[in-house]
Formats: sequence, structure tokens, C-alpha cells
Amino acid sequence: MTASHSAAPRPHQALPGKPLAGKASVPGDKSISHRALIFGALAVGETRVSGLLEGEDVLRTAAAMRAMGAEAERLPDGSWRVRGVGVGGFAEPADVLDMGNAGTGARLVMGLVASHAMTAIFTGDASLRRRPMGRVIEPLSLMGARFIGRSGGRLPLAVVGAQQPLPISYTLPVASAQVKSALLLAGLNAPGITSVIEPEPTRDHTENLLRHFGAKVEVHDDERGRVITLAGQPELRPADIDVPGDPSSAAFPLVAALIVPGSEITITGVGMNPLRTGLFDTLLDMGADLTFSNRREQGGEPVADITARHSRLKGITVPPERAPSMIDEYPILFVAAACAEGKTIVRGAKELRVKESDRLAAMARALAANGVALEELEDGLIITGNGQAPQGSALVGGASVATELDHRIAMSALVLGLAAKNGVAVDDVGMIDTSFPGFVALIQGLGGNLTPKTA
Repeated sequence: MTASHSAAPRPHQALPGKPLAGKASVPGDKSISHRALIFGALAVGETRVSGLLEGEDVLRTAAAMRAMGAEAERLPDGSWRVRGVGVGGFAEPADVLDMGNAGTGARLVMGLVASHAMTAIFTGDASLRRRPMGRVIEPLSLMGARFIGRSGGRLPLAVVGAQQPLPISYTLPVASAQVKSALLLAGLNAPGITSVIEPEPTRDHTENLLRHFGAKVEVHDDERGRVITLAGQPELRPADIDVPGDPSSAAFPLVAALIVPGSEITITGVGMNPLRTGLFDTLLDMGADLTFSNRREQGGEPVADITARHSRLKGITVPPERAPSMIDEYPILFVAAACAEGKTIVRGAKELRVKESDRLAAMARALAANGVALEELEDGLIITGNGQAPQGSALVGGASVATELDHRIAMSALVLGLAAKNGVAVDDVGMIDTSFPGFVALIQGLGGNLTPKTA
């Protein structure tokens, strides 16, 4: 599979235009899609997955599952069929596992390999090869796995799985659902009880799906924080999954509607897991006109339809403890803050420096180039918003943003351009397909002036 972001760059520009209007749905939740394929591959039998995000990141995880002996195929009706090999049943991959841009996929699959008696070599695109893997290497090494890689634990990286994996009890030094999930996945093939203690709760899709597939997992709070315990070596049963819409993807059109005058849109079927809704809480604090309707459950997760109407946003101080529930949404929050009145202060977001790019630095450069006053902090940004002129945002815009192979930087910059007087250009939109295939078409379908940019 050739990653689109390795092809010729596709510059685009977003310009102010008519209000956004209409109803749309966003692709399936990326976090749940990765995990649906992995748990389907760990179960004995056939799992059907509907609503799977078919972005490049998730397709890399599907390819990794096939490389280790499971079946994962798309059916004519758009659903996916996964035939699993059972816990402990993975085969050693015959070739390198190229995870593309998928940081989540890479860390989760490393967890799987770590407790199997096999060796697997991981690589990825230029962005993923820059991202540190030490935070998963350290605890997985305690379980008996060995890692051989570049300095700083960077890809390409060989993982030599434990011959006799050890269950451990591990306290996360940094709130990370990826590290937690890697440890729990490794713990599935270790005897006894594996425990992960997280001082701050992170997204719990792994715990939900462990239960969904029949594992014995318990969660409780004590003085250390949130404690997750898993009984190893279960026989997981197949369990169909209907993946809800990704709240991280829904954030982009919803914020666009909030900052483009006269707009009103509805995004249907958005996942509303309470550990994923920090951005919505923050936007409401800023005065956003958001309404949530048709609340229901889908695939074991709460979902709702969300309507966003143009709003005069106010700057706020974002509670730092909200970071784990909105870590992927900070770039688009910064765009909302740029169009708000007054200062928005974001702290506690140092994790953004080790994402697909250094998202704090990348967004600081993008916003400053387009006329936004800000101060970059070690763990956040202080943004002085441009507020609203009588004709809409007072944001000047006009610059071209270097996306740095980061899908969320690209989408955030384009949303900014929809509200800026002179628009905003980006150097490439190819990598957006890693998480949000169809983003450009969706924004255009809602009335957004988003077009290819020629030299």
C-alpha cells in the first residue's frame, strides 16, 4: 500500500465564503477502528465490523494483523470480516511491518508482539520514524520483551517477544491511552494479572472492547488513580462491532460552523465517550452554540447527533486536567481560540510535542503567520483571539502553512482559512487520509470554499 502523503504534495487553500449549512457524518472512530481489528484478530472465530475508518492508519493495522496470520477483509457491503487466531496464536511476520503514519497502530501492535515468542521489525513514514517509542519500550521490557532500534527508541525497531511473558503492575508516568493499551494487549498473553495504574483517566476504548470480547477486566479508583486489572490468557469470543463516528474528526466541521458567520450544521452519529468529549466541554465553556440530540448507544459506546451554530466565542482558561480527554483536538481548539474574543490559556498539553509533529510549535507557527497574537509555552499556548468584526472574524490570514506531514495541522489550518479575510493555504492535504478520508469533499459539501491551490 502506498501512502498518499508520500506522493506529490497536493497544496490546497480555504477562503471565506458563504455560511456552512447541512448535515453530514464523519468516518468511524480511529481509536476504536484500530482496536476492533486487533481484538477481532485475537478472538477465535469471525467478527464483523461496520463503520470501520478506512483511513491509511487503520489499513496499516489491518495489514499487520494479516501479516501475523489473521484474516481481515472488506466485504462488498462496506463492512469488514476479521477471522482471528486466538490469544497466543499469532505467527511471526515474514516481512517488515510498515505502520505508515499510524502511531497508535504501531504502539498497540508492539504490545501484541511483546508477549509472543516472535521477532517483528517495525518501520513507518518519516513522521512516525521521528516519534519516540521509549514510553512503551520501558514497560514492555519489564514483561520480558527486547527492543533493538535507533537512538531514543525510534523506528525502525525490532521487537523480540518474550518467551515467557511476565504480568506486571505498572503506573503510567504520563497519561497515555496508547501505552495503557499496549500493556493490556501484552498482558492478554501473559499468565496471571496485569495491572495498569493511570493517575489521570485516559480514553477507555480498550477496556470496553476487552469486556465486549469476553476478557475479565476490572476498573476501580484508589489513592493511586484509576486501576485497570486484566486476567491473562482468556479465550476471546468473536463480537461484532458498529464503530461510531470519530469525535476527533467531527471537531473540524463543528468548529468551522462555530467561526463562519451564519453557519449551522449537524454531524450525525458522533461518539460521546465521556473520556473523549473534553473539546465539546471546552467549546461550551467558550460560549459555543452546540446541541446534542438523538442520544443512543452504538457498538457499546454512547453516540449523539451534534448541531453547531455560528457563535461569538470568548477566551477562557482551559482546565489542564482536561488534556487526556481532548489531546487530539487541541489544534482545532487553537483555531477556535484564534477567532474568540480575549485570551485563551492552554496548559498541561506537553504531550502535543511528541505527536505526528510538535503540534504546539507547528500550530504556533501557523497561527502567528496568519496574524494571531500568541505566546508559546513549554506545555501549551496563550492565544489572544481576533474576535469578531461586523463582517465576521477579524483574522487576517493570507499565509501558507507547512503541515509537517500532520493531518490535524492540515485540517486545522484549512478550517482557519474559512474564517480568515484572506484565507489560508496548506502545502499538502495528502496525509489527511490517514484519519479523515473525504475531509475536503465533506467541507465542500457543507458549502466551504476549499480548493486545490496552483502555484
